[in-house]
Amino acid sequence: MANSPASDGDSALVSAVVEWFEHHERPLPWRSTTPWGVLVSEFMLQQTPVERVWPVWQAWLDRWPSPDSLAQASIGDAVRAWGRLGYPRRAKRLHESAVLIRDHHQGVVPRDEAALRQLPGVGDYTAAAVRAFAFGERSIVLDTNVRRVLTRARAGVSMPTPHLTRSERQDADTLWPPGDGQSARWSAAVMELGALVCTARAPACERCPISDDCAWLAAGQPSEQTARRQPRYEGSDRQVRGLLLARLRSAAHPVAADDLAQLWDDDAQRDRALAGLLADGLVEKNTRGTYRLPGG
Repeated sequence: MANSPASDGDSALVSAVVEWFEHHERPLPWRSTTPWGVLVSEFMLQQTPVERVWPVWQAWLDRWPSPDSLAQASIGDAVRAWGRLGYPRRAKRLHESAVLIRDHHQGVVPRDEAALRQLPGVGDYTAAAVRAFAFGERSIVLDTNVRRVLTRARAGVSMPTPHLTRSERQDADTLWPPGDGQSARWSAAVMELGALVCTARAPACERCPISDDCAWLAAGQPSEQTARRQPRYEGSDRQVRGLLLARLRSAAHPVAADDLAQLWDDDAQRDRALAGLLADGLVEKNTRGTYRLPGG
């Protein structure tokens, strides 16, 4: 379905943000890399800050510069190289995606949306981001940063809804430039604005290129009625999973259950976390009752 033409105001907003981007774009390495490098970055950047991703991404691409090179490694190697980025299931899904790309796409990251969506761990956002940033195609890239900028500037609301709505996507389709190159550039620009200026907690409105036309700023920056709480990490199952994986990553040999038991006092919680890792395929149990990373 063709997008409706943008209004003069929308065109001015896009132009202002893209012009700002020309002077403030960060030299992020995945902005000048291969489609595989873009795909790896999108997996790693999910819920993880740029400064943590950068060195791991670089080490990953040095070691596995192509889908085929990663596909030849084990899942355990991928989880080990993932380090402490968090959410290690992303490493497993990225490895599975590499295998699928090798076996079904001649080792080349597909540019077709449907083919991208068939890769493990690739949803609407990641498929759109890869099409825009790896292939320069027009796609509606709506991550948290982008949605926050558009919600504030156009709707006058502090934060977007927890889940992307159909009307939000339709409105974005009207705003996005029609040309492939222009659209991809705009996607990167508005994402950068949300990351550096229109931030969640301390927006720098005085440095925003669209502050004069921002509905949220004009309304006096109204806040949300109910603050959103992030799940606590300390003491959570996620923390226990991280401790168990860290021990297995650092081990040259399979680890005994008694060794893992020393990492966390709450037996029930530790067993639950370990069971989850086994179910997710991130850990294997040997016949001797010891544990290791898959293929380790």
